[in-house]
Amino acid sequence: MRQPWVERCVQALNFNLRPATLKAIENDILNKRRAGILLHITSLPGAGRQGDLGQDAYYFVDFLHKAGITVWQTLPLGMTHADGSPYQCLSAHAGNPDLINIDWLVRQGWLDLSERCEECQGTHKFNKNCLVTKAFNGFMERGTPQDKDGFTAFCQDKAFWLDDFALFLALRTEFNQQCWNQWPDYFKERDSKALKEVRIRLGHTIDCIKFEQYVFFRQWMALKNYANAKGVLLFGDIPIFVSYDSADVWANRDVFKLDDNGEMSVVAGVPPDYFSENGQRWGNPHYNWTFLKKTGFNWWVERMQTQLEQFDILRIDHFRGLEAAWEIPASEPTAKQGEWVKAPGKALLNAIKAELGAIPLVAEDLGIITDEVTALRDEFQLPGMKILQFAFGGGSDNPYLPNNYEKNCVVYTGTHDNDTTLGWAEQLNVDERKYVYEYLGNPLATLHCALIQAALASVANLAIIPMQDILELGTEHRMNTPGTIVGNWQWRFAWEQLSPERASRLAHLVELFNRN
Repeated sequence: MRQPWVERCVQALNFNLRPATLKAIENDILNKRRAGILLHITSLPGAGRQGDLGQDAYYFVDFLHKAGITVWQTLPLGMTHADGSPYQCLSAHAGNPDLINIDWLVRQGWLDLSERCEECQGTHKFNKNCLVTKAFNGFMERGTPQDKDGFTAFCQDKAFWLDDFALFLALRTEFNQQCWNQWPDYFKERDSKALKEVRIRLGHTIDCIKFEQYVFFRQWMALKNYANAKGVLLFGDIPIFVSYDSADVWANRDVFKLDDNGEMSVVAGVPPDYFSENGQRWGNPHYNWTFLKKTGFNWWVERMQTQLEQFDILRIDHFRGLEAAWEIPASEPTAKQGEWVKAPGKALLNAIKAELGAIPLVAEDLGIITDEVTALRDEFQLPGMKILQFAFGGGSDNPYLPNNYEKNCVVYTGTHDNDTTLGWAEQLNVDERKYVYEYLGNPLATLHCALIQAALASVANLAIIPMQDILELGTEHRMNTPGTIVGNWQWRFAWEQLSPERASRLAHLVELFNRN
């Protein structure tokens, strides 16, 4: 049952909207004026230690629909490492089991919470060895024939990545979460006899991991279908690089620049920029583009196909890396030392288009952008990104100023890597604040609210506002601070923060600027 404050919020949006149909959505995804909100699944409210795919995700879709907002952008959905970063995942295909809603397993009749182990008693903590194992056992005992056929079909359809991922995760658990390059050689080098034997020995664990993915995809696709039926498109994010400690690198070493021992001599990152004076040393392996070309970029095509099943719109994070990527010697502690190395972005995008068709793709073209990167983006008619927090430094030719936009772009007040717009505004000095107000026409609204209005009023086809800015929250609510590893990816909102007045004001602006 919905909480009263959710009902009040929805009731405040008392105008009628024509429900969008999927057919209408297909042809104008990135060519129509739209408004969206950036909010990761983990930031949703709920009883657990982080947001999940339960009822609050559906309530959020209801809120978007009532406000006339047709795009929900999330961060990557992959299974994270201990730091929680969705940009360093254990698989480019697998979903994050921490996003699974446990109550759904109960409703299916596969899990009895009264039988939870001591560690999980009284919590919604997701513990693989307890809840998922119990749910899997319950599924095998009480699942319907249709459910079991669905699980079998899922495992067959996803076998091209799921088999290696499930084995990788089972071995990683057996070796106390050590990176694969620290495993015994016969597992590290994927000796066929050793892998065959361990698949038998760890068979139940491997099946449980596959079941975990089956549940994730069922829950996610149910949410996607609900959102699409409400006229809301799901907008996903693809990190250009993958984690070294991942099933992808372990199972596909030829795809990456590794030596004969499987080690990296160069790692990925970016040189010093707006976010960090030392640059960002991400530590990901670079791609072996020579090998990828020979295979028709098959690994990339399969990766894109998985994401297209989950999302209506995709963003390639660090798009400029498809034209040239910053290679840092693995021995360097920062990203200051390195070189730009060319990448075959045109050939890759052509291969993706040939296999998957013209897909709704956004280029994250922030940072050091050259004419070559711009030409690559424009050749494929991909919308780039405009960040209003970057707009007010430099002169009138600053590409992030709204008067310099073209329609084919996506404007943000800020991204998950920025401070909240309220936090950003509070750090401006008197002259900077005066300049921003003057550019915006000296509005009566507070500066951060004026920036939201400027984004929605701009000619950009798509305007995305982070949820923190909708809620008028300060620096302590930012999602991530690049170059740091503590305190990130943990922010959540509460429904009480979304007052009916805020919700009604947002809906009015969306309608005022013809984005509904």
